[in-house]
Amino acid sequence: MYLYKIFYLCLRTNNVIKTIAKFPDHFSVDDLVDKMILLDKIEKGIQQADNNQTTSDEELDKKIEEWLK
Repeated sequence: MYLYKIFYLCLRTNNVIKTIAKFPDHFSVDDLVDKMILLDKIEKGIQQADNNQTTSDEELDKKIEEWLK
């Protein structure tokens, strides 16, 4: 699963190039992978918001109450 995620993220070449350009001269592959995973999660969140796949404040309040029981 971990390697699949890396390959999937690397397919978006422009995002990878832009991200690497912002990194310092020396960085670890783990740092790059962590950053790409974060960007992927942000992108998915934006897509979900665009598709109205969000949780309302009321729904969230109910879920939090259930978690805290």
